[in-house]
Amino acid sequence: MNLPYDAIILGAGAAGLMCAMEAGKRGRRVLLLERADRIGKKILISGGGRCNFTNLHAGPEHFVSSNVHFAKSALARYTPADFVRLVETHHIAYHEKKLGQLFCDRSAQEITNMLEQECRDAGVEIQLNTKVGEVRKADPFTVSSASATFQAPRLVVATGGLSIPKIGATSFGYDLARQFGLRVHAPRPALVPLVFGEFDRKRWCDLAGVSCEVIASAERCKQSFQEKMLFTHRGISGPAILQISSYWNGRAPINLDLAPNRDLNAELRSRGQRDPSSWKSLLREILPRRLADRWLEIHPVSGNSDRAFVEAERQLHAWSVVPESTEGYAKAEVTAGGVDPDELSAKTMESRKIPGLFFIGEVVDVTGQLGGFNFQWAWASGFSAGLAI
Repeated sequence: MNLPYDAIILGAGAAGLMCAMEAGKRGRRVLLLERADRIGKKILISGGGRCNFTNLHAGPEHFVSSNVHFAKSALARYTPADFVRLVETHHIAYHEKKLGQLFCDRSAQEITNMLEQECRDAGVEIQLNTKVGEVRKADPFTVSSASATFQAPRLVVATGGLSIPKIGATSFGYDLARQFGLRVHAPRPALVPLVFGEFDRKRWCDLAGVSCEVIASAERCKQSFQEKMLFTHRGISGPAILQISSYWNGRAPINLDLAPNRDLNAELRSRGQRDPSSWKSLLREILPRRLADRWLEIHPVSGNSDRAFVEAERQLHAWSVVPESTEGYAKAEVTAGGVDPDELSAKTMESRKIPGLFFIGEVVDVTGQLGGFNFQWAWASGFSAGLAI
């Protein structure tokens, strides 16, 4: 059968664009279908509009997955340095903000322009405003929209997750995986603010806008993150909270150290004074004043004994909160869960059950930490599938 396309890719986000350009470079006739009216919508809003497009330190240890080894092959095949070379080829100015996070100096639009130009140069056909209604597999794959039907021997699903529904996120990729008999781990919001229950909201949420550095961890989780925490009108957010949210099981407490790497009792002894007044002064030095005063209202020092001050410090290093929920997909940067990695080839992203069917990017159960890691997974998984098709 003489078909016009070698591959159809569903979704013109980061992973889909990377896959399309790499396959096109290798002479494949590629059709890229996007349901929105423009490509790379999530790229455009990321990083405050400047796109945290990768992280120099991206490695498998920075990802959450039901198979902790799955991402290793793709991440090794396409590294942050590879994407940086592409960015530099297009003369896009960028900078390292912190912790290996790379951002555009000017606008995320430069990244989408770059990817679109690479696709055009590789002969990729891009169709926007194309909502796919049905996918069938006989030989070849048949993809139907409201106005057309397309066929190709290979189909790549790069439709993303459920996060940020206002830009068009849907469950289509998960539904398609289930249609073809692939296991899907229940999706859930990740890199997302946490919501307090009513009791804690009354205690803390009038401090909305107050931030401080903490170490955030979750019970039965080996990960911890020392970064900023921000009080909101409904709970807590900030980088530390977004990070730990990806590891939170929805039930266990979140543990917060409000005085990271500080021995407060030793500091008081070195000053030659230790009483409730000096304790209050010290807390006001290390915490925002409103938070320090609120903390002391709720956790007053009970006396002048050694035991009282040891307990006061223990409470500060081990604030245990049990969130009621998360802010959901509307505020989540990514979606955790997704297509079971064990259903796919780690080298090619192809289904082990359905030859010619590939899943890449956020739709797969591989979720990066905050700081450019999810984009690197998109580039790496898209590149791997692009090579394979």
